[in-house]
Amino acid sequence: MFYVYLIQSETFPDRRYVGFTTDLKKRISAHNAGISIHTSKYRPWKLISYHAFSEKRRAREFEYYLKTGSGKTFANRRFW
Repeated sequence: MFYVYLIQSETFPDRRYVGFTTDLKKRISAHNAGISIHTSKYRPWKLISYHAFSEKRRAREFEYYLKTGSGKTFANRRFW
């Protein structure tokens, strides 16, 4: 499975991140361990939502969409 996930900083609630992975538990642990340079300053992170896809292409397309202007609006209404 391929996952698109949304996480939010517990310390800085206005900090949000959308990502892609094949191992959700490991990836969330990596964010909270400070391994990702993009998210290390705002840890700890909590998982808000994840979406599973059987096709990598579809997952990547959804991740990309959530990072666009209209995708951010959609996510703000539906997930955050």
